[in-house]
This record gives sequence, C-alpha cells and structure tokens, in this order.
Amino acid sequence: MLLHDVQATEALGRSIATSLGPGDVVALFGDLGAGKTTLSRGIVQALGFEGGVGSPTFPIVQVYEEPDVRLPLWHVDLYRIEDEAELEELALEEAREHAALLIEWPERLGARLWADALRLHLSVAGEGARALTAEVPAAWEGRWPVR
Repeated sequence: MLLHDVQATEALGRSIATSLGPGDVVALFGDLGAGKTTLSRGIVQALGFEGGVGSPTFPIVQVYEEPDVRLPLWHVDLYRIEDEAELEELALEEAREHAALLIEWPERLGARLWADALRLHLSVAGEGARALTAEVPAAWEGRWPVR
C-alpha cells in the first residue's frame, strides 16, 4: 500500500482505530523516519485524544485512558530497550487484558511478539510518501484491510 503523504498515513491510523479492541496489538516496524509515529498519531487521535501525540521514546510507554480515549491504549516505543529483563518490567502482557497495544520497534520483543499482532512495515517511498506492507493474522480477519 502506498501512503502518498502525512495526511494519508494519519488517515490509515484513524481507520485502524475504528477496528481496535482490548487485547489487540499493532506492531509498527520501520527505520527512523519511516512514519511509525505519524501512523500512531492517527490512531491515538481517532480514539479521542485531543493533545499532542509523539513517540514515547524516552518514557518508553505512554498510557492513554478513558475518558481521554474511547479505549485504553498503551503506546510503546521499544527503541531504547537493550535487555530482555527490561521487557518484563513493562508488564505488556497484563496491559493486554484491558487495553490495546501500539508498539514501535517491536523487533526488540523477538519471539515474545504475539502471534496475533497486526504487523505493519513502513518505509520511505519518496518525498513524503511511505510504503506499507502488512502481515495480517487470523485475529484481524474481517478487520483488514481497514476502510
């Protein structure tokens, strides 16, 4: 899928938000500047958050909760994770019980990345454009492609 500009990337995020439910995981792969945070911004804002949305690189986890959003969401950036023990401290498995997870740099999870995660791979495809490929698990059947 080709996303021609920032607006198209955010629009895809808004579409994904309409399909999210508790326990869902959206894993965003891509190099720095590939559009992961732009897609995330579309998702978070479509869930109702009215503030600024950035990548949680330094706090690692940004939690959005009701009433600020219609669905609890954990926005996770694993870029700075260097040790597997740090992953345990994040309690992502427990978060899935009541929230959706949006994970940037999910490759840091290795084999711990859930099989039912929607895996979206973003890359630069020209001035402002992004290419997106998706690995869609059975859990997303009927919800992907989003409209």
